[in-house]
Amino acid sequence: MAVHTVGDETVDGLLARAGIGPGQVVSRAVLTGGTYNALHRVDLADGTELVLKVPPPAGNPRLRYEAELLHGEALFHRSAGDAGVPAPRVVHAEWSESAEAAPFLLMTRVPGVSWADSAAAMAAGERDRLREELGVLVGRLHAVRGPAFGYPAQSVAPMGDRWAPAFAAMTGAVLDDAAAFGSWLPRPAGAIRAALAEGAAALDEVAEPALVHFDLWPGNILLDGPQGARTIGGLIDGERMFWGDPLADFASLSLLLGDAEDDPAFLAGYGSAGGTTFFDAAARVRLALYRSYLYLIMLTEVVPRRTEGEHLAWVRDFTAPRLTAALDTVTAGG
Repeated sequence: MAVHTVGDETVDGLLARAGIGPGQVVSRAVLTGGTYNALHRVDLADGTELVLKVPPPAGNPRLRYEAELLHGEALFHRSAGDAGVPAPRVVHAEWSESAEAAPFLLMTRVPGVSWADSAAAMAAGERDRLREELGVLVGRLHAVRGPAFGYPAQSVAPMGDRWAPAFAAMTGAVLDDAAAFGSWLPRPAGAIRAALAEGAAALDEVAEPALVHFDLWPGNILLDGPQGARTIGGLIDGERMFWGDPLADFASLSLLLGDAEDDPAFLAGYGSAGGTTFFDAAARVRLALYRSYLYLIMLTEVVPRRTEGEHLAWVRDFTAPRLTAALDTVTAGG
């Protein structure tokens, strides 16, 4: 799986568009670990540490919702900062995919090491404390209200005043992408569409569009400080954000917490920040819908990203039984 790259000359040009000249740059380095965008660390003479993010060219194969992702990321980081959630600060953002100028995002670098790289050296007490802290931060995110439901770039569908049709457009788009790319799915696409449609009534309970990160896996949660006294330094990579049901973030959190709705430490923090910690049958249906959407994205994106070998096998082995179980939960009514 190859992530696209950009050369030094391109980096210099993008920095110049952000008002940063070559004389201000002390060092730069390619950052690894991303799966979609090209990432560069840029250190300035005044001590500022920046991250430059450049998406693949618009002509590259991609999922429909990935058009103008940087629009969402810039919006997420600004909204998170206003809500008191540590996140990169946007220095400069251009997300329009025109033939004249490539889109890019320049932001401050958040200190710390990913939770994914820290978990092995974490004692139980520290783990529970950090899970509660994460709950507080996610609760603050979900208190932020948006103008309408859907992706802000409106690449899938125009944003609207009801969540059910917005989510139907999102799941419909990824299933259309799966068909276009010939992606393997554990059930026929028609059966998946029918199962998802059975949960539409539960979606109508969502009245207000909240800020949803939708990629809160351990690699996007940075921890800062010495072992045993770490804190959450920042939530990063908010490019897949949308305005929707707060419970949607519980889908990606499952990679860290298992079922987040059953994690006492996380729920304690989440509830203290105003998040809902009561999960009735309708809420369980919605959770299953959002997990289904996440697993469909994971299964579909492996084709345009040219994922092969062990990682492709892992994606299928991980998602297929979970997608099947989530769809069964939807049709069973929670």
